[in-house]
Amino acid sequence: MFNLVENKKIDEKYYFFKHESGLDIYVFPKNHTTSYALFGTKYGSIDNIFKIKGEEEFTVVPDGIAHFLEHKLFESEDGIHADQRFADTGAYSNAYTDFDKTCYLFSCADNFDESLEILLDFVTHPYFTEETVKKEQGIIGQEIKMYDDNPGWQVYFQMLSNMYEKHSVRLDIAGTVESISDITADILYKCYNTFYNLNNMVLCVAGDVTPERVKNVADKTLKKSAPVDIERFKYDEPDGVKKNITEKKMIVSKPLFDIGLKDCERGVAGKDLAKKAAELDILNNMLFSQSSDFYTRLYNEGKINNKFGVGGELEPEYGHWIYSGESDTPVEIMEEIIKEFENKIETGLDREEFERCKRVSYAGSITLFDSTDNITNSFISCLFKGYDLLDLPEIIGGITFEDIEKRLKQVFKKENFIISVINPVD
Repeated sequence: MFNLVENKKIDEKYYFFKHESGLDIYVFPKNHTTSYALFGTKYGSIDNIFKIKGEEEFTVVPDGIAHFLEHKLFESEDGIHADQRFADTGAYSNAYTDFDKTCYLFSCADNFDESLEILLDFVTHPYFTEETVKKEQGIIGQEIKMYDDNPGWQVYFQMLSNMYEKHSVRLDIAGTVESISDITADILYKCYNTFYNLNNMVLCVAGDVTPERVKNVADKTLKKSAPVDIERFKYDEPDGVKKNITEKKMIVSKPLFDIGLKDCERGVAGKDLAKKAAELDILNNMLFSQSSDFYTRLYNEGKINNKFGVGGELEPEYGHWIYSGESDTPVEIMEEIIKEFENKIETGLDREEFERCKRVSYAGSITLFDSTDNITNSFISCLFKGYDLLDLPEIIGGITFEDIEKRLKQVFKKENFIISVINPVD
């Protein structure tokens, strides 16, 4: 019934079972005071063109509908909001929509079974009417306007919209006021019935719980669902970026920048994708972390401050790395980053620095198991990308200096850099 999966080297394990409803369930038993549950569907903002088996034409839905649907699921026919139900059990609840997934969650110290029943119940019982949809359009419209006034949000999506020419990752997760005005109850049900099929979903639990307890709640709450064969639209994204420099003025005290490096290698998935992401993480820490020569030099020259940082987003069909921060000379920072890449290709990387950054990366893959929320969120993210979180330490441990050298030459392409800047209003 319950399949034990463990990594004895790091002393971590979980139980997996496929519930008769079709839902894949993963349970990490941890001796923690707080338990955490994450109920996720492989459905995010990029999934706005799709069809199911038997349909001849793709369905095209309004931008922002995955985020809109996330909000609507908290409502019910009896008028009781899911957050009110969680409040009665003392649990903290939330949800989020990302590019590739939508997740509903709670954390609690007590009343875990009751809270899990609420989670599974409200996500599997949608209720949409034209009246409630129209009301939500006004609420989310206000939220979108708040994002429009958020410089950090704007500098990020301004970058994506000019980095990608066709892929829907270039679109704001929340959509626009105009796009969400086209959402109807029928369209919501179409998306829900396609992507919220339990065979397309995952439940991950971590804390002082057992798989037996989780199964008992699932037995009580979930009904069997037939699998849905989903075909997601494949974008023919060209190499290169649409525009290398894009700027906007907003109320900020200092120019903000997101410098993007587009990765044009596609089709990498599973453990290969995990290894690639880890290699790029190590490489960028070697070159641009706060302990790097690059950071120290530019910081001492007053060109960047302690808000400078590096992050990445890697999926099988798209990928990019972002160097973000504040600077009076943001374009110069991009030129400095390009020079750093060129210099390391010419002179070579430092082997000792590689070993240090690799140890940091490996330690991070171990310490994330100290937190129930990190376990569940990281596990589902890895699972949807095709690999097991328990394999990550071994994947990182197997990376060699030569792997990083190859990755440096593969990822660096000067023409694939883009800078997005938010300048202060004059």
